Amino acid sequence: MLRSVKKLFKSNYLFTIGVIICVFWILMAILAPIIAPYDPTAQDMAMRLMPPSAKHIFGTDNFGRDIFSRVIFGGRYSLLAGCLTVVIAGFIGSLYGAIAGYVGGKLDNVMMRFSEMILSFPSLILAMIINAVLGSNLFNTMFALVIVAWPTYARLMRSMVLSVKEQEYIAAAEVLGASKWRILTKEIIPNSISSVLIMATTDLGNQILMFSTLSFLGLGSAPPTPEWGMMVSDGVDFFNKFWISGFPGLAIFTMAMGANFIGDGLRDLLDPKLRKQF
Repeated sequence: MLRSVKKLFKSNYLFTIGVIICVFWILMAILAPIIAPYDPTAQDMAMRLMPPSAKHIFGTDNFGRDIFSRVIFGGRYSLLAGCLTVVIAGFIGSLYGAIAGYVGGKLDNVMMRFSEMILSFPSLILAMIINAVLGSNLFNTMFALVIVAWPTYARLMRSMVLSVKEQEYIAAAEVLGASKWRILTKEIIPNSISSVLIMATTDLGNQILMFSTLSFLGLGSAPPTPEWGMMVSDGVDFFNKFWISGFPGLAIFTMAMGANFIGDGLRDLLDPKLRKQF
């Protein structure tokens, strides 16, 4: 497996670029208190709307706050929200879909109709409604994103389980007297999870974009929290000051792009149809 990963780095330059981008932003977020030259919430009205310079390399916003510092600290909120949303939604959806697919019958029908009911709503609209009802803060925004995201994982896992449970080794485990829970957790889920992992990696970028969109609309973290989507929103009233929304927008774009590059590379590595080349 390690040799396959090394070969993937050498043969798929987009995967390598994606890893570099994601690691860069993760390190920037972790080391933000050390790297950031200013307090991200400190205001200096004498320096408001200053363009990029040696003192403020990304310029300042309409409150005189250093945009470089805010972009670095903003990664903590955007990356945390994206990663936790993917992990929680992936876990809930995968377990839900695995149970539905393995048990089958009426339970499967009822469970999947419920997930399809959630999927029938436009994702952004449903997330906005949930967030507006619960109130705008980081936790509620993540909760709304999880509610919107988990049915997609459930459908994917169910489809994989329906295929895997027909394999001979599953029938052999049942004949040997293994419990349904053991077969599900030890045999079926481990052999169905690769597609979910690929989807989760790609979905990370989508969830960061969704979180940033909600923040842009005023349904994310409360001001003056440095968050990428909110920073882009701050620049709407100062369209001729490109640096206010341009640099946080670039951060969102690069992180989403990097996550998608990694997802494509993992698909090449884990997909049985493509694995032979590694």
